[in-house]
Amino acid sequence: MRQAPYTTDTSPEAYAAQLDLLRQMSPIERLRKTFALSRQVKRMSMDAIRRRHPEFDEDEIRVRFIELTYGKALAADVARWQEERAIG
Repeated sequence: MRQAPYTTDTSPEAYAAQLDLLRQMSPIERLRKTFALSRQVKRMSMDAIRRRHPEFDEDEIRVRFIELTYGKALAADVARWQEERAIG
């Protein structure tokens, strides 16, 4: 049984080519690709927060990203830590 592509806009031929390229990569190359894609997604998320909240400074952007990604509790802890760091 053939697995369907992970996106609906990828043709079966393109999907097969992607899989072939991934299979040709060494484990370290796949790991580097994974980290690069992760950084790209994080950058895109941070940029989206900047566009939606131009009034936010970089600390507020990071806290919002943490809230959206990891939850409100951790974001609140990070915000408190930032405040304490700024005061001290």
